[in-house]
Amino acid sequence: MTTLGVNIDHIANVRQARRTVEPDPVQFAFLAELGGADSITVHLREDRRHIQDRDVFLLKETIKTKLNLEMAATDEMLDIAKKLLPDYVTLVPEKREEVTTEGGLDVKNNVTYLKNFVGNLKDSNIEISAFIDPVGEQINYSKEIGFNFIELHTGKYSELTGQDQYKELQRIIESAHLANDLGIVVNAGHGLNYNNVKKIASINNMNELNIGHSIVARALAVGLEKSVREMKSLITSN
Repeated sequence: MTTLGVNIDHIANVRQARRTVEPDPVQFAFLAELGGADSITVHLREDRRHIQDRDVFLLKETIKTKLNLEMAATDEMLDIAKKLLPDYVTLVPEKREEVTTEGGLDVKNNVTYLKNFVGNLKDSNIEISAFIDPVGEQINYSKEIGFNFIELHTGKYSELTGQDQYKELQRIIESAHLANDLGIVVNAGHGLNYNNVKKIASINNMNELNIGHSIVARALAVGLEKSVREMKSLITSN
């Protein structure tokens, strides 16, 4: 059964817009868990534009599910991850000027560096995922580097419609099957919402979907616990 990871970065975005103490993403993580979230995802960015160091350490102490720390593959983040010891780390590309993560990590052209980085995390018994585009080469190199998981980037699928979206869905399905054949656990995320999530959730052996913006946007109307319950129902009704 596909599980649901809820990204709470957007709660922190609201807080940081006023540089105040509320809304507290740690409290909202509790509501997400009440709604059925199987894990909580946060992206600790280098510029700290939303999630703060204080948030990730409090989440580690208080959530009842799993903590997925998204981060760039930098020395600073490596040190934080080794102190925090999240349930798993997802390595993502990061540009300071971007609004949100715009594409997958290029593992193909960073094999040596990432092998050392991933090995260092594994020494602390942290499982590691790579956020990558649904491209065969990137999946094969993810296997070579030693990632336990991959998270397939669904942003392009989410932006397309009609036949173009169908073709992108097939590319994601083929990528998931390749990863499964290589023994890599498959997650997916980015841009998924209440209208497009079911086809991704129904892919064979899809492990987890990480969703944030659409759930938080829905929560403004119906409340966070209910919005998570609705998304969880869509994912698990296959």
